[in-house]
Amino acid sequence: MGRAMFFMVQGPPPGMNYLARIREMGSKANPFFGLMGIEVEHAGEGEAIISMTVRPDMLNGEGWLQGGVFTALADEAMVLAIYSLIGPDDRIATITESTTFIGGSREGCLYALGKVVKKGRRVVFAEGEVRDGARAGPLLTRSTAAFAVRAGHRT
Repeated sequence: MGRAMFFMVQGPPPGMNYLARIREMGSKANPFFGLMGIEVEHAGEGEAIISMTVRPDMLNGEGWLQGGVFTALADEAMVLAIYSLIGPDDRIATITESTTFIGGSREGCLYALGKVVKKGRRVVFAEGEVRDGARAGPLLTRSTAAFAVRAGHRT
């Protein structure tokens, strides 16, 4: 029987949202970033770019990057794009998300680009893309999502 690993992530201090914590604390603010080796390249004005190097332990039995990794990478890029536009005490939760798989990857660096399409008071719509090797490299996945905004929420 394997051992479970638990990470304690404290709630944000008042006035500091997820993006601010990522900028200040790096992967300590999100243990998943450390686990996957995700780096934030840019986040601001409703857009975000993150990158990650594909490792052998991320591949499926056929030798391709597992699909959930693409989805998670696009999701995080969309989330950072949204947090660049909302208030410091606002929080978001995914309502729906869909990913279309266009290509695959076995190795190298992937870039995820997240962009806010429409920001309402309670719902934000975003798009995410994962590209191979460069920000303008071959398109591998395209995601769309809707997120609920909880204004002024304190944890």
